[in-house]
Formats: sequence, C-alpha cells, structure tokens
Amino acid sequence: METPLENRAGWARWQRAWWYHAMQYGQTWRGSVAGSVLFPIFYLAAMGVGVGHLVSAHTGLVQGQTYLHFIAPSLLVTTAMQLGEGESLWPVLAAVKWVRTYHAAVSTPLEPEDVLAGKLTWVATRSLAGGIVYTIVIGAFGALHSWWALTLPLLSVLTTLAFAAPLVAYATTAESDASFPTLYRFAFVPMFLFSATFFPVASYPGYLRPLVQLVPLYHAVALGRAAAVGAGAPAALAAHLLVLVALTVAGVLVGRRTIRRRLVD
Repeated sequence: METPLENRAGWARWQRAWWYHAMQYGQTWRGSVAGSVLFPIFYLAAMGVGVGHLVSAHTGLVQGQTYLHFIAPSLLVTTAMQLGEGESLWPVLAAVKWVRTYHAAVSTPLEPEDVLAGKLTWVATRSLAGGIVYTIVIGAFGALHSWWALTLPLLSVLTTLAFAAPLVAYATTAESDASFPTLYRFAFVPMFLFSATFFPVASYPGYLRPLVQLVPLYHAVALGRAAAVGAGAPAALAAHLLVLVALTVAGVLVGRRTIRRRLVD
C-alpha cells in the first residue's frame, strides 16, 4: 500500500526505483559523459573514415554504400548492446549479493517487480540519451539518408533492453561472477565481431551465414542499416524487430520470477 507521501508525490513505486539509479548516476556522470560524446566520433573517424578510405580504395562500395555509411548504424547498436550487458551483470549481482541494495529496496513499499522495472527503465533512459547523441554524430558525418533515421535512438533502446532484460534475469540467479567473464569472451566479443557489424553477411562462408543470422545483434544491425538508408523488405524488418521484442519480453517475464525468488522467497 502506498504511503501518503507517495500519493502526494504522484510517483509509482517503480519510478522511485528509477530515481534511485538516476541519483546514483548523478554522482558519476562526469566520468562517462565525455566518452558518450567522444567515442562515437572516434569510432566513426577511425573505422568509417580511416578504414573506410582503404576499403573504398581497394573494393569500392559495400552493398552500394561507402564503408562509413555501412558501418555507422552498426556501431550505434553495438554500443547499445555493450550498455545492456555492462549495466546488467556485475551491477545487478552486486545489488543482490555484495552490497544488497535491492534487499534494502524491498524492505520499503517497493516490490521486486518495481526494482526490476526501475532498473530496466533506467538502462533504457541511458540508452535513449546515448542513441540520440550517436544519431547526431552519424548525421554530422553525413551517413544518414532517410527520415527513418530518427528511429535510431528508439532502436538503441530496444537493443539495450533485448540484452539487458535477459541478463538481469540471469544475474539475479548467480551466486558469483565466475561465469561473467566467460560470457563476455565467448558471447559478447564474438557477437560484436561477427554479426555483420563490420562486413556484410555475404562475405561469410556459406555454412556460417545461417548462424550469423541467428545472433541477436545481427537483427539490430540489420534494422539500424535499414533505418539509416530508409530501405528494407517489410517482412524481413518485421522479423528482425520481432526477435528483439521477444528477447525483451522473455527477459522481463523470467526476470520477474528470478528477482522475486532472490529477494523475497
């Protein structure tokens, strides 16, 4: 039951959980804001312009685009993926086991589901802000050719949640972080390198192409490129979107059970 203070404030319980993360980030934002602005510029300058010059000189266009245009949207969604995994493994395990801030939260009127919702909405908030910055930088490099590019920040949010929701659900079941480096080395790093991020699917050996197309990040990359140029088969785009939405929904549903089991049951 909500207290009179909560009624006067007009905030739902999950919004209070979101505010906790916002206030915590308010103490450390200076250490990340520069990177959030400068890293997109550095990545696009190094990969899109530097490597892109070599690609153009030797092979010409990539799928009818310059290499800068080809790689820019994929860098946005890979950054969104990295935010999702970075905010959902060690920070969540710390909150349920080491620092136990989530246990403290559920000793108040907050329910475990409110803690989960606050965490995911905060991660989505950061992803939206980062996606807006990245989209502006990509536009400044001249790599956007459609009004559909305005959806790139929303795609950043969906990509982050598609990774964050399942990983939060997993992290709330962990007793140690022993498996986290393994996930990073053998899941996230290969996914970053081999999801048609830096070269098209057609460049892979035939037997690898179906495997690449099963990787979650591949679907985000495909949607990002389609949004940047305003082209793509509707059925294929719907399938890519469905994969990311399904991962998010599944992660939330499982996470509601795992976080309640960890904090209450």
